[in-house]
Amino acid sequence: MDETEFDIRAAMAESERDRAGSWALVGGFAAYWGEPLGPDDGFPAAELDAAERRLGLRLPAALREAYRLFGRRADLTSNHDVLLTPDELFVLDGALVYRTENQGCAHWGVLLGGLEQEDPPTVMRLDLADKAQECWEPWEERFSTAAAVMAMTEKLLEDHELTDFVESEDRLPDGFEELPALGRGCRWYRGPEVLVSVVEDAWMTARARTPQALAALYEAVPGDWLGE
Repeated sequence: MDETEFDIRAAMAESERDRAGSWALVGGFAAYWGEPLGPDDGFPAAELDAAERRLGLRLPAALREAYRLFGRRADLTSNHDVLLTPDELFVLDGALVYRTENQGCAHWGVLLGGLEQEDPPTVMRLDLADKAQECWEPWEERFSTAAAVMAMTEKLLEDHELTDFVESEDRLPDGFEELPALGRGCRWYRGPEVLVSVVEDAWMTARARTPQALAALYEAVPGDWLGE
């Protein structure tokens, strides 16, 4: 798929409208930066039904859709943090946990009171030394947004020769187009055959489509890139 077939700017903007837009973004993104989604990339409905019986609750429509669409695609779900499998879903302090940080330092979930919504808000909880200080904090306004951001972020964090990272507070130079805002604390940029994510204005992750594009990025954005 070339860039004329997948307009990431338009797809990101459309993803903010509804969850169908989020799933279209994930599908286009997966095909452009890796492999198209296939029929075996999601969990079967029977496994989600079994999770509901085990937990004694109903999973929101958006969560079921994400798991059915790409829940088994590790490149979109589990390169750094981990999307739990249906049989790993659990309830913690009033929320259904669906994702964990790779060392257990944080959890992402949906409050039990929001499970009746088709596309509920998500929350995040840090694992603290003082357990009395732990609490669920608001994360994304819609689960589908959180899932789309997860897919894009995890793909950029994939162990790949065309991915690299640098600590930087600098703005990207001219020639990099800022894309629509998507994801808490994230800014996204598109350059010639490269996608860049900047998190909390401090950590930059880049994925290029060719070695030449990555070399051009190094020249345009000098710094202590981990792979250079």
